[in-house]
Amino acid sequence: MERDVYEVLERWAAAERRLPLVLCGARQVGKTYALQELGRRSFSSCAYLNFMDEGAQAVLEGGYDARRALDNIGIYTHTKIIPGQTLVVLDEVQEAPAVLPLMKAFAEDAPEYHVAAAGSYLGIAYHAGESFPVGKVQMVDMHPACFLEFLGAVGEGELARLVRSQDFGRLAPFEDRLRRLLREYLYVGGMPQAIVAFMDGDRDYQAARAIQSALLQQYDRDFSKHPAPHEVERIRLAFDSIPAHLGRENHKFVFGHIARGARAREYETAIQWIVDSGLATRVYRVDKLAKPLKFYRDLSAFKLFLPDVGLLGAAMEVDASDVILSNAALEEYKGALTEQYVCQQLVACGITPYYWTSGATAELDFVVSRREGVVPIEVKAKENLRARSLRLVHERYGLHGVRTSMSGYREQDWMTNVPLWAIGACFLSEETDKSGGVGSFPTTTPRYHPPAPPEVPRTTSGST
Repeated sequence: MERDVYEVLERWAAAERRLPLVLCGARQVGKTYALQELGRRSFSSCAYLNFMDEGAQAVLEGGYDARRALDNIGIYTHTKIIPGQTLVVLDEVQEAPAVLPLMKAFAEDAPEYHVAAAGSYLGIAYHAGESFPVGKVQMVDMHPACFLEFLGAVGEGELARLVRSQDFGRLAPFEDRLRRLLREYLYVGGMPQAIVAFMDGDRDYQAARAIQSALLQQYDRDFSKHPAPHEVERIRLAFDSIPAHLGRENHKFVFGHIARGARAREYETAIQWIVDSGLATRVYRVDKLAKPLKFYRDLSAFKLFLPDVGLLGAAMEVDASDVILSNAALEEYKGALTEQYVCQQLVACGITPYYWTSGATAELDFVVSRREGVVPIEVKAKENLRARSLRLVHERYGLHGVRTSMSGYREQDWMTNVPLWAIGACFLSEETDKSGGVGSFPTTTPRYHPPAPPEVPRTTSGST
């Protein structure tokens, strides 16, 4: 399938000056395929080395000598490695901790070669004490397919391009079709294997669910790889509790809901491990709607979302009929599937989402920082046109909000309603779009000036 990351990879390949590339992401998001596709599109040959293969690590016996390593890779893969013509792909680098330090040698001693590595977030975050090549590699994140990528995968590439244009006048005749396709995506999700199984079986929902269930089992087996055995069960309990937390009223993560008597100090390490591995996105609460949002994080209050809406549906055991044929699954679970979907689209756009509450009177599902300022977002699972929190924020702070729902595009002086199927396209770029979109949302002058950022305390080199 066509993935947005290809454009990033092709720019890297064409750059006159570049660093070795590391493509990272959660398991099974398509990293290997993306790099091999780059080799097919942009190079005459591709030397592919998978460190899961027996004997592959023998190519590293020369230590951190870049040219000797390249010679060994060429011999092992039966490929003549030619600068500018051959892409060297080092896959599953988490299985060979020595690879990441070797990337520094590639950058310094063999910059004319195209070297790209792929690995899970987990392997890159925990690399057995080897020094990480800071400033010597280009890191690229890869996520599950977003809704626009899903459209291309199911044969709706032209419709996806129209959605990206945000020409809502032209899109009006296709709204019913887009809502149907969105429902499919909410069930199938963006894991490539699930999408392929879905399409190979002529829209086989059971085949997609089988892949999702298998992936969840693989993640569970990965938990046993944690270097501290006493953390394994805590990781399992914390991860398994995420769907239940999202099914509660405000979706806030509460340590006491993991297990009876659970406390933050016991489970914080486990949760951070899950986040570092790419198996969850942590969305912090902010106590002020001002830039930079990161300065106003409440580190004690957050939500956790899974990497993919299809995986969340599988974990919740949602039936296909409740998503495809009705709003049952969207309205149940306190809108968890819809909020998960929006979070996933924002993350795929490279945006860090937060959320905001004001006592018990108002809550914004997401708050994001954009060039024009802070953008508050309310998520509605159905055609619900009430947006009390957005109106309050507009009246109190002068912020123009976004409500995303099953309703069509609508512009008002205090809010823009963006269809759920277009939310990813609207946040895809900071560039102002002639047809509308977040880049050109009307804004008003805030009624207050953000205070100076608080002083950040210094930490010692041994702190994290």
